Amino acid sequence: MTGEQYDVVIIGAGPVGENVADRVVQGGLTAAIVEAELVGGECSYWACMPTKALLRDVAALRAARQLPGAAAAITGTLDVRAVLARRDRFASHWHDDGQVEWLESVGITLVRGRGRLSAPRTVTVTGTDGEVTTLTARHAVVIATGTSAALPPIPGLADAAPWTSREAVSAMSLPEHLAIIGGGVVGTEMATAYSALGARVTFIARDGVLPRVEPYAAQHVVASLEAAGVRVMIGAEPARVDRDAAGVHIALADGEVIDADEVLVATGRRPNTGDLGLEHVGLTPGWLRVDETLRVLDADGVPVDGLYAAGDVNARALLTHQGKYQARAAGDVIVARATGTPVDDAPWGRHVVTADRRAIPQVIFTDPEIVSVGHTLASATEAGLTVRPVEYDLGAVAGAQLHADGYTGRASILIDDATNTIVGFTAVGPDVTELVHGATIAIAGEVTLDRLWHAVPAYPTMSEIWLRLLETAGR
Repeated sequence: MTGEQYDVVIIGAGPVGENVADRVVQGGLTAAIVEAELVGGECSYWACMPTKALLRDVAALRAARQLPGAAAAITGTLDVRAVLARRDRFASHWHDDGQVEWLESVGITLVRGRGRLSAPRTVTVTGTDGEVTTLTARHAVVIATGTSAALPPIPGLADAAPWTSREAVSAMSLPEHLAIIGGGVVGTEMATAYSALGARVTFIARDGVLPRVEPYAAQHVVASLEAAGVRVMIGAEPARVDRDAAGVHIALADGEVIDADEVLVATGRRPNTGDLGLEHVGLTPGWLRVDETLRVLDADGVPVDGLYAAGDVNARALLTHQGKYQARAAGDVIVARATGTPVDDAPWGRHVVTADRRAIPQVIFTDPEIVSVGHTLASATEAGLTVRPVEYDLGAVAGAQLHADGYTGRASILIDDATNTIVGFTAVGPDVTELVHGATIAIAGEVTLDRLWHAVPAYPTMSEIWLRLLETAGR
């Protein structure tokens, strides 16, 4: 057994852990990062990058087919082999050499192996060769271990070798028939991708398709999936799953049996804290509760000395960009506390993650795409806000019409009349992704509608939707 000491030890070398370590080192502290798999984490190899690489070809072909001149030049279908090859490049062929090189270049120490807390500010790392290294942190340990796919307790499912998001994203060939269980973002994006690539897709969405977005946006996506030949089964409930030599068989509660080549289960995530040694610091496995500066809280709501958690593992916002935002705040506040610098922990301060509560941007790369920031009408109501929804036909905006003949889409804002600000934005339609940051700035900046009126959108762009929404709101 060997022992080493650093100012900060981070467990998990995904984008969140990397960003914590980077901010710590920039602040003049030393950092070691522990990783049991690939440096770069879920996003780099099994989520953000490869999934969007799959979906980009789908979106490009759709965009071309909606323009008569470009459509006339298209004579074939997607080249599945080429699509998968490009995906492989974006996943770095599941090698992390480049990420490791970056760690070394900025002075971050990488320790490969399974990291567990063995005492306060102490991490024991067991390598693949069985060698044990003990890392002691002078100032902080940061948990950035992320999440894994959760399998629902459907009889037979665990023994049926189901796909999770990892297998769906890294598959080297296309199943003839893919069944998907789960109507959230992963299931919907993979239904979009696999149907466009030529697979027959059955989409089983017991609780609805994209139930957390505005209903009108989800309806646009369902209509598009069905038009593409996807069988969307809203409300269907799997009762049992079995696999044999012929494939996978999903028995539904109503007696129907779905026969498929593969089944993708996309019903949620679970925190990677089960074997993390949390008992050695007075905690139990599960989602880690944190304060606004990302310090882990115990059962009584008291910060655990020297322990932070950033990214998906704290359940505040299961999105890579939001985890990286948390990482920047966590790294900076650890440096501040270590060096005696004042902590800026007022709302919207440098060392807090206020946006997690008020201005989370999200893009769902379906066909059509969905973007959202802040509240939906349902979440605003649940939060006790009194809001006024305003909607507008995105297809009536000149900039949208230029993107595609027969453009269909919709956008909405939620106005808090008490503050004269926007607290929610949603848009659905082709190519709406670039609308998201303008909405994020408006909501995070708490820009009043009176001031937004002076933010003149360029013509003819899709951003003209902001003018139309403000006009509809009576401005």
